[in-house]
Amino acid sequence: MLLPLSNASSSPEPQIKKPKTPPDFQRKDSFKSPKAFLAAHYLSLNQPRICLFLSVFSIQILLLVAFRSLPLSLHHRRQNFPSPFSTRHHQLLNQTVTTATTSPSTVKEESSCDFGKIFVYDLPSALNKELVSNCDELNPWSSSCAALSNDGFGPVATGISSVVPENLSPAWYWTDQFVTEILVHNRILNHKCRTQDPNNATAFYIPFYAGLAVGKSLFFNNSSAKERDFQCEMMLKWVQDQTYFQRNEGWDHFMTMGRISWDFRRSKDKDWGSSCIYKPGMRNITRLLIERNPWDYFDVGVPYPTGFHPRRDNDVVQWQDFVRNRNRKNLFCFAGAKRSKFNNDFRGLLSNHCRNESDSCQVVDCAGSKCSNGTSLILETFLDSAFCLQPRGDSFTRRSIFDCMIAGSIPVLFWKRSAYYQYEWFLPGEPESYSVFIDRNGVKNGTTSIRKVLESYSEDKIRRMREKVIEYIPKFVYARPQGGLETIKDAFDVAIDSVLRRFKEQEQPGYKWKRCNVLHLQISRSCGMGLVNLYRYCAASVSTPSLPRRINV
Repeated sequence: MLLPLSNASSSPEPQIKKPKTPPDFQRKDSFKSPKAFLAAHYLSLNQPRICLFLSVFSIQILLLVAFRSLPLSLHHRRQNFPSPFSTRHHQLLNQTVTTATTSPSTVKEESSCDFGKIFVYDLPSALNKELVSNCDELNPWSSSCAALSNDGFGPVATGISSVVPENLSPAWYWTDQFVTEILVHNRILNHKCRTQDPNNATAFYIPFYAGLAVGKSLFFNNSSAKERDFQCEMMLKWVQDQTYFQRNEGWDHFMTMGRISWDFRRSKDKDWGSSCIYKPGMRNITRLLIERNPWDYFDVGVPYPTGFHPRRDNDVVQWQDFVRNRNRKNLFCFAGAKRSKFNNDFRGLLSNHCRNESDSCQVVDCAGSKCSNGTSLILETFLDSAFCLQPRGDSFTRRSIFDCMIAGSIPVLFWKRSAYYQYEWFLPGEPESYSVFIDRNGVKNGTTSIRKVLESYSEDKIRRMREKVIEYIPKFVYARPQGGLETIKDAFDVAIDSVLRRFKEQEQPGYKWKRCNVLHLQISRSCGMGLVNLYRYCAASVSTPSLPRRINV
């Protein structure tokens, strides 16, 4: 991890409460109204008994829909068999590395835009370009201009050649964790499936820099709710006037929001962040965020940007080979700052636990600016360790998880929402194949020794877990070329392909969201039922079919 775990730009946020689910939503569809059908065959829908009957009936229908979509196994398994690069692929590389493997899902195919094309809106510059131009005003403590330089990748990492292979050092940058809006926008302008004709588009991209916009006001105590919502409301007013937004009420629109979901879910004026996601026009827009709300279908978790931005396929292959053959002298490590102001500080507990096992664990104390951009200390620690301890950050996720895996280290998690319910498109379907989960309560009460748990893994098991992490590295990186890599898909490619696939699926007859919407909306409007529980149920059954109905976080 090259960014600070605790610094001015990522100050501790208030205790996060589970946000209220967005209000009633609807979508244009070709289904006949269940209300009309029921009205023709039953008594008035306003009678309480009829409402109760219809409520139970609608839930039964939803259960049937969900269970039919579940896999036969209790555990959702996606097959990602490693496959050697083809001979043709090796010929494209400057250097052949025979040990390299990659998942079939990370290899680009020479096909056309099978899932459709993307139209990029030309928003008013105040919603993106001017925010970058006024980079001196984005941070109350210091200028953000360096962090946003080089198309958002930040300054080139200096003094890192002693840690990484010398010919790969130019692929490393001191990249800020909140710049996905810029990275995605620049890449999508050069995407092979971009179209200039909105009539040919399957998807519409809204290049609003929501994270930069709200970031200006997050740390000013005197900023009003109106100020924090200003740019979002401006964007929605502009977008809702567009013919193509009105056509499908935003269901085929998507955007990147470069911070965590909770920064855009303010319920009360006095609370943290903006209320952008709760604005009426946002309810059907798919949102790419570095941390999602697991109960919201329209939130999609994408990897935090790390410091590694490969320039070509060979950078990825060589890096995979480098971390695969790394001699790791530590069993595990922990990098982070204590949260001494918090009761039952779990980070502090892990730090002390690691210090007590100093012959097996390495600690990097990130208090103050010790882990700020410009140091390779954390990267080197991850490269030297078989496992890396990953508690939650200021929110459930943490950039350090991806910095850890980029270094070929196996993450040890203590909250399932830190990864398992976040990055479905980017991580293996079997959590145990690439990570270790330890019950934090056992660590807190002293009944669980992290060292003993990790020592119980055989060398062969550790090797296989590390290989799975290394296999997925392409999905964690944002490539440097604006056109992407030659044949390997990076995080951007995976995200865009999945968004286009999602939009195509939404247009299919009988799509689950339509079934949930049509039946429940008609009954709820007649009987006055709330949407919260069924909204969450529909979201879980569509976006993450393997997610337990009662989520243990």
